[in-house]
Amino acid sequence: MLETIWFILWGLLWAMFFILDGFDLGIGTLLPFLGKDESERRIMYNAAGPFWDGNEVWLIAAGGVTFAAFPKAYAVMFSALYTPLLLLLFALIFRAVSFEFRNKVAHAGWRTLWDGVHFVANIVPCVLLGVAFANLFMGIPVDAQGIFHGNLLSLMHLYGIAGGIFFLCMFVLHGALWLAIKCRGTLQTRAVATALFIWPVVVVLLIIFLLLTVMRTNLFANYLTIPVLLVLPVLALTGLILARIMLREGKLWLAWGSSAVFILGVTFFGVVGMFPGMIISSLEPAATVTAFNGASSPLTLKIMLGVALVMVPIVLAYQFWTYRLFSTPVTHEDLKDDHAY
Repeated sequence: MLETIWFILWGLLWAMFFILDGFDLGIGTLLPFLGKDESERRIMYNAAGPFWDGNEVWLIAAGGVTFAAFPKAYAVMFSALYTPLLLLLFALIFRAVSFEFRNKVAHAGWRTLWDGVHFVANIVPCVLLGVAFANLFMGIPVDAQGIFHGNLLSLMHLYGIAGGIFFLCMFVLHGALWLAIKCRGTLQTRAVATALFIWPVVVVLLIIFLLLTVMRTNLFANYLTIPVLLVLPVLALTGLILARIMLREGKLWLAWGSSAVFILGVTFFGVVGMFPGMIISSLEPAATVTAFNGASSPLTLKIMLGVALVMVPIVLAYQFWTYRLFSTPVTHEDLKDDHAY
């Protein structure tokens, strides 16, 4: 029972990271396309500015829970996916540096350099996360000793690439909606137009990804066994459709919230489809690391659950306060503040 609870919490932490840091990644990816001048680019930076570092807490939490609750899964995952995860880490480091270094020198060339770094450091995590999770859904070539028989290129198969492109467009849609909330004028108009343009692209990619999922993975087995679980893909589809409806009606906060529901549904669709597998072996089914054979002791899980029940609500309350405090659009006056990016 404890293993199942922690598996659900593990999936929830990843979903929170995708929802909250996803819009940061999406805005950074859109920077060279929507930021037409220095003022607009600064508004885009500051649309994510108060949130991006706090949003990464959920990535740390997801990694920490994997380490503490499922140490065997952590060991195999960070060994088999060492290269993409290391690239992800470096990308996030350079993203943080780009936020802080961009305005250290008042020179157009310097800012252009860090804008380029910022763009790459946002698009790379979008793609890598999609590739990594697509491979987790399909299975990776690990043996009974947890040794990975492959390399980075072996992860870049059709399904992995499809996952990377799908995640990228999903985060771009999410980021465009957040940017539309946080800005006004022509930049907001372009953000809304971008969301309207990318929405049907996400729909097409979702259909392609689901078809490949049927052909390349065993994710639908749990849904065929327990049909009530089909509420998860229905939830994702409902969120995606509502995002478009709310966007058409100009209800931007509801559109972004619907996009968040879509990401939540997509994440849990994959995670629940994997259950109880966490690191599915494509070489030996018996070598698969599950939530049961890869979990910590019941006492450890029980203590951790008590800590989580206390700390997670505190983190949520703090982030709710942060989002409420910085809920207003970024204006040109805000850019004059010494703390603005």
